[in-house]
Amino acid sequence: HLVVTMLEAGGGLVLGVGVGVVLGLAAALVPPLAELLQPAMTLLNAVPRVILAPLLVIWLGIGLASKVALSFLLVAVTVFFAVYSGIREVDPRLVDRVRTLGGSGLHLLREVYLPSVTAWLLSSLKVAVGFAFTGAVVGEFVASSRGLGYLLSFAQSTYNAALTIALISLVVAVTFSIFAAFERLERWVFRWRREQPFAEPLHAPSAGGASAGSAAIEEEAVQTSRSAAN
Repeated sequence: HLVVTMLEAGGGLVLGVGVGVVLGLAAALVPPLAELLQPAMTLLNAVPRVILAPLLVIWLGIGLASKVALSFLLVAVTVFFAVYSGIREVDPRLVDRVRTLGGSGLHLLREVYLPSVTAWLLSSLKVAVGFAFTGAVVGEFVASSRGLGYLLSFAQSTYNAALTIALISLVVAVTFSIFAAFERLERWVFRWRREQPFAEPLHAPSAGGASAGSAAIEEEAVQTSRSAAN
């Protein structure tokens, strides 16, 4: 049952991330698309998950497809807004400078937009993992013959509190493990931020500053000695 739920959640997560990234990039870089996609995604995000599950079961059946579809929708909306916001937060002055220096749209995408989006995307993935499992379990709870949601439905119908608590604990443990894996991935991707400081310490002057300071001190000493000689 756990393997089935993980397959459904994993399929929805992969598809949702792929589609969410593409739509987020398209909406941020093509303003007419943003006017169409942003309201649609906002409306989809406002629809309760419990309402979507029965509709998808009716349309796609009680098999794997309806659960993957529900997980996909939840993840795609989350990733879309993360990518869209990540690109919108890019400083317009930086974009203008790249274009002034002759940078093409591909250069902007590779050197400016993607680095900005990566931070937002990795942060949203930790939330998307939870949504992927939520979609899979809710879909199984509504109608299924396998999976953790099916077991939860069975435990509810038989008033088996021990099984319910055990299943909830299992879902939390699996989600937390994947969350921790994404945390480590995020730290590994952004390890350069710790290795390369953004600014030099105040107590460590640059070589140019040190040379200028030494020259000023030497000049002052020469002037003092001349005054004393006079």
